[in-house]
Amino acid sequence: MSYYVATTLNQPFEATVAATREALAQEGFGVITEIDVQKTMQAKLGLAFRPYLILGACNPALAHAALMLEDKVGTMLPCNVVVQDVGGGRTEVAAIDPVASMAAIDNPTLKTAAAEVGAKLRAAIGRL
Repeated sequence: MSYYVATTLNQPFEATVAATREALAQEGFGVITEIDVQKTMQAKLGLAFRPYLILGACNPALAHAALMLEDKVGTMLPCNVVVQDVGGGRTEVAAIDPVASMAAIDNPTLKTAAAEVGAKLRAAIGRL
C-alpha cells in the first residue's frame, strides 16, 4: 500500500501551488498550515533547496468527525500535501493517503472516515 497519491504537471511551481489550492478548495479543504521547506533550509541550515512547499489541508467537517471518533487523531492532522519542483519546468503534487496513515489506529469507523478523506484528496489531485 502506498502512503501517498501524486501527479506531476508540466507547469511552473507557483502556478501549480495556485492550482493545488484551488483543487483542494473545490473538495472542501482549506490550507491551515504552510511550510516553505526551501526558505526553512536556507534560514536554519544555510542550505540551498528546491522549491518545496508543504500545505496542511483540512476539511473541517471531516476533521470534526474523525476527532469525535478518536480524540488523539489530531496527531495526524492536517493532511499534508507536498508541492515540489522536480526540474525541467515540471512540478509534482503529492498528498498523504489517510487510510495508510490511519492504519495504526484500530478503529474500523475511523478507517471508513479516512477513506472518505482519501477519496476527496485523490479527487483534488485528479483535478490537476
